[in-house]
Amino acid sequence: MNKSELDESWMVDGWDFELISQSNGNDVFYQCRGEIMYDDYHDQMPEPSLWKAAIKLEGMLFKEGYKVEATHSEKGWVEVVIN
Repeated sequence: MNKSELDESWMVDGWDFELISQSNGNDVFYQCRGEIMYDDYHDQMPEPSLWKAAIKLEGMLFKEGYKVEATHSEKGWVEVVIN
């Protein structure tokens, strides 16, 4: 699949994932930000419903033929990376 054919955004379960392309198209991912949450060890984690939406988007893109991975970082950000 060609990364240039990706939709500019996806709405999944009420979460709006925006397409980001950096480094001349070598770094492409969808991102969405939720509330900052903490686990029992006080590590930052994504909102559960946002994480479920990211996993769902990961599956949808995989079915379209993309190699993808859902990840999360700090400050409530969730990314679905297209490799």
